[in-house]
Amino acid sequence: MQFDADSSASSTTATNIQSPPPIQWPQDGTLTLEWVLNLMSSFDWSSRNLSPTDLPSILPVPDFDKLILCGSKILHKEPNCVRIDDISSDSRVVVVGDVHGQLHDVIFLLNDAGLPSDNRIFVFNGDYVDRGAWGFETFVLLLAWKIYLPNRVYLLRGNHESKYCTGVYGFEKEVMTKYGSQGKHVYRKCLGCFEGLPLTTVIAGQVYTAHGGIFRSVTAPPSKRKQGKKRNRKISINSEENSDDKLSLGSFEELSKARRIVLDPPWEGPNLIPGDVLWSDPSPKPGLSPNTQRGIGLLWGPDCTDNFLKKFNLKLIIRSHEGPDAREKRPDLAGMDQGYTIDHDVESGKVITLFSAPDYPQFQATKERYRNRGAYIMLEPPNFDTPIFHSFEAVLPRPKANPYYDFEEVLDSDEELDLASMVSSA
Repeated sequence: MQFDADSSASSTTATNIQSPPPIQWPQDGTLTLEWVLNLMSSFDWSSRNLSPTDLPSILPVPDFDKLILCGSKILHKEPNCVRIDDISSDSRVVVVGDVHGQLHDVIFLLNDAGLPSDNRIFVFNGDYVDRGAWGFETFVLLLAWKIYLPNRVYLLRGNHESKYCTGVYGFEKEVMTKYGSQGKHVYRKCLGCFEGLPLTTVIAGQVYTAHGGIFRSVTAPPSKRKQGKKRNRKISINSEENSDDKLSLGSFEELSKARRIVLDPPWEGPNLIPGDVLWSDPSPKPGLSPNTQRGIGLLWGPDCTDNFLKKFNLKLIIRSHEGPDAREKRPDLAGMDQGYTIDHDVESGKVITLFSAPDYPQFQATKERYRNRGAYIMLEPPNFDTPIFHSFEAVLPRPKANPYYDFEEVLDSDEELDLASMVSSA
């Protein structure tokens, strides 16, 4: 059973089409495939036929509350690194990069790759919201798939699943616009759910996925203070202990102890690891260094990729985090016109950047659009280190929508962040 992404592609107004009934949370709290597909078709219909302020007529707040609570409980129980090992010989794993509120492209991708099922596992690599006009519907839809198939759909956190980014790049205003007087409540519930999103996966013991990339070791030297004052010891991103020449690769044990519910700065001690996982970028230059361009996270070279893969007996790193706009500013790396790049190809494996939002960003200040394709990756046993790339075009024309952020003036998230304002907004 599939939903046809093109079945309601017309821009017919609601005056001639009857609105679907409101989504109701099942009395027994158990989602079915039919329920999730109905949610998907209702969101698609409302995006084409209703004003954003009418969304509560499709998904009322009480039913949203039950959905977000159920999803949050599932996510918060998952570890920072989810090991996906329950894979049969006829299973396929689909890895998806940034989607940024491009609901119609997500619906197309789900149908094109084959809907989640017992033998079709999905790993979504973060950045569900911001920039696009339907971040709320996109995240809620993917969360519904997670609730329906919790061991076959995995939602990782992206750097935009944070209070700071959603306040700057549109998601907060989107929710406030769509839910009006109840918008603040709905937005807070979403932030609480973001806190539970895991950071990474390891698929079949071979493929490491994370939104940004690898991470540093935060093991602190033995403290000379008395035991009762250890809690006051801090590791700063700019501290001497973390200077360029002392940075080293972290371990999965350290990753497991990171406090991922910290959505925004201050990042210190073990909390440096989530910052690295969400914000880091690969570099063609060797070495491990602070990511000064972004103001957070790391830059890591091919030598670090080789060491990381060998150290943990892995074969492939799949990360996201960089679209065509970001790669335009990094001429030393390949562009994102096909939705993916191979950034490192070393003895022990590869680093792949995967971006799943075609014709991105939805709202663009420049006259010429990037018109990039999106992509997803299919992994098939037993050769999980041989990814199969699927590029796809955007579903166009998109329904008319207004931006929820000042896309002409806002600071680009690929540029250096104002960490002080991030702390003050937390």
